[in-house]
Amino acid sequence: MSERRAAPTVGQVVLGRRLQELREAAGLRREEAAHVLRVAPATVRRMEMAEVSLKIPYVQVLLTTYGVADDEVASFVALAEEANQPGWWQRFHDVLPEWFSLHVSLECAARMIRSYEPHFVPGLLQTEEYARAVLEAGTVGQTGPEAIERHVALRMNRQKLLTRENPPHLWVIMDETALLRPVSIHGEVMRDQIDRLLQWMDNDHITLQVAEFASGPHPGTYTSFALFRFAEPELPDIVYSEYVTGALYLDARAEVALHLEVLDHMAAHAASAQRTKTILQEFRESF
Repeated sequence: MSERRAAPTVGQVVLGRRLQELREAAGLRREEAAHVLRVAPATVRRMEMAEVSLKIPYVQVLLTTYGVADDEVASFVALAEEANQPGWWQRFHDVLPEWFSLHVSLECAARMIRSYEPHFVPGLLQTEEYARAVLEAGTVGQTGPEAIERHVALRMNRQKLLTRENPPHLWVIMDETALLRPVSIHGEVMRDQIDRLLQWMDNDHITLQVAEFASGPHPGTYTSFALFRFAEPELPDIVYSEYVTGALYLDARAEVALHLEVLDHMAAHAASAQRTKTILQEFRESF
């Protein structure tokens, strides 16, 4: 049986989908592919759904069965070996929930990330002290000092994708509530956080808009969510929506389209990027 991983890498998701496409193009059912491997059909399904690592001998046999040319098999195997390598975030396995591991993988692979955050400054834009204050407030299950510091370190490591070469475009709509909610009794924590937001906004690949109370209700009021878009044509847009003990990953076209419509609606009614800078500067003076 293929070895289970804590969460799939984006490479495994892409290649799993490609395996399914090749099987279907060859006119084979999962049961027939499984018969060739002498495994249960569930094993083929788990490979295609990226629920397990891509076992290289299985991949080679399947590609040959599907009529893939030898040079393409070699290229696919090389990609599979790379996809099976654990991401940097796996070293935080002690504090990283399984359901959030895929989120970090998606962040690293996305060419665009659009999100709505109703309560706090988004994690990718937080300062270390702001992040620590939020985590100390008990917004994670483990609140011991060591666990909190590990969570803060993970969050700071995630932010490196914004300063790497060819970073994704991050487009965030943040509710005005996030600016009014105090996370610390120390005013400098929020002042420094707002200064950091203003610095982030000087980057061409970061767009930040504040959804002001004055603009009234909007269709994204219910919960925070993020939409990931990728350069790989095999990988569709994926929506991430979090709840207290887990998260949902949605890729059904209708569901993704609805979330995209909500984001577009909110972006049209939220403060412009220039107006958002003014709002941040005004709030900074109050701390």
